[in-house]
Amino acid sequence: MIKRIVKMTFIPEKIDEFLSVFNASKNKIKSFEGCSHLELWKENASKNIFFTYSFWASAEALENYRNSETFKNIWSKTKPLFAEKAEAWSVEIVE
Repeated sequence: MIKRIVKMTFIPEKIDEFLSVFNASKNKIKSFEGCSHLELWKENASKNIFFTYSFWASAEALENYRNSETFKNIWSKTKPLFAEKAEAWSVEIVE
């Protein structure tokens, strides 16, 4: 299983727009083949830093999502709202 963490820093005035995009998209992401979990986190000290935390059956399942029309549609609406480039990590449990 792959756990994916994506850090996104938004233009402060665009946070509500991002939340709207996320809320409209979260069920599509959750139901995508290979995705078993999705959470949205907000950094406590900053109003404009958010993280998505998702579980994927495999690296291949994650890549299939990243190459899908679903992802491309969501990302095309999300990316213009960034104040900084997004950062992402794919991690596995070691112990």
